[in-house]
Amino acid sequence: MATGGHPPAYHLRGQGGVEAVHPEGGMLIGALEQARFASHTFHLAPGEGLLLYTDGLTEARTADGDMIGEKGLTSFLAARTAPTSAAAVVEDTVALLDNLPHGAGDDVALLALSAPHAGTATADGLTATSTAHTIAPVGETPESRP
Repeated sequence: MATGGHPPAYHLRGQGGVEAVHPEGGMLIGALEQARFASHTFHLAPGEGLLLYTDGLTEARTADGDMIGEKGLTSFLAARTAPTSAAAVVEDTVALLDNLPHGAGDDVALLALSAPHAGTATADGLTATSTAHTIAPVGETPESRP
């Protein structure tokens, strides 16, 4: 995994275990022709997941007007009781945004990956799943974007 100026990914270890993954580097993609990116390698064990997202998620504001931020996102992910599946992580995160007084103030893209528990491979033999979701701010349509 490498970042290109994006916020950290979250390694969801199940049972409330959450770790922000901060690969060193993180130069903006396209900023320099000869840009180099540091990478970080880790493995998802059965029952673990990974959440990647755009900054619209952490910049969304709570009822108090505070941004969710990395601290708030870490707390939210650690408090989840649902199984660590890609679909559940995205559904829970979308519900979080839907329950904010003003929704997301910026566009949000979510991508989750998960490794199922041992013995739960799908009928097609897959041993990992992924789910993606994109949210536009309230009132915004693809046609209204610059």
